[in-house]
Amino acid sequence: MGALLRCAVVLLASMACVATFSGAWAQVIKVMETGPADRAVIDRPPEGFFVRFDKPVDHLRSVLLIKRDGKEVATLHPRFKTEPQLLFAVAPPLPAGEYTLTWSVITLEGAHAAEGEISFTIGPTKRQ
Repeated sequence: MGALLRCAVVLLASMACVATFSGAWAQVIKVMETGPADRAVIDRPPEGFFVRFDKPVDHLRSVLLIKRDGKEVATLHPRFKTEPQLLFAVAPPLPAGEYTLTWSVITLEGAHAAEGEISFTIGPTKRQ
């Protein structure tokens, strides 16, 4: 009888672990679109930057950063009156060059944080 009880406890504990892991996987947040697009070459500075996710994000606890040569050149504050799954911020004036837009977000449920980045270049596009 003791062996049967141990098996039942192990089985229940295993089921609890599976339920916990599947719940954690359900919270993963994905990037659906960015502006500018990753590795884009644009001929002038953008008016704004955006990252669209597949889930609503907490605009108050999310941040967008612009980096050049690994150094932060601007911290952008997402607007609050946008779609719940969209981070948008007005762009500062940026000279020609190579940049990285990085973000750090938390879902509205507060259950998952995500970070990511895209690169883009401001400069003349080659026309043929």
